[in-house]
Amino acid sequence: MPEVRAHQGETLDRLCYRVLGRTAGVTEQVLELNPRLAEFGPELPHGTLVTLPDEQAVDPPVADTIQLWS
Repeated sequence: MPEVRAHQGETLDRLCYRVLGRTAGVTEQVLELNPRLAEFGPELPHGTLVTLPDEQAVDPPVADTIQLWS
């Protein structure tokens, strides 16, 4: 699993977007991989090492579709 260091003043969402290109469904996986990360609060300390899920393991979000007409 890849590891990345947080930039100064970076939030977890911003880190996920910077490295993986999205946050939907990823942020929750990162918090599961790094259980103590939430203790830092909204901004991660500069240089915090964060383990990310493998890009293949990150499923893209699936939106439910509704067909209005048959």
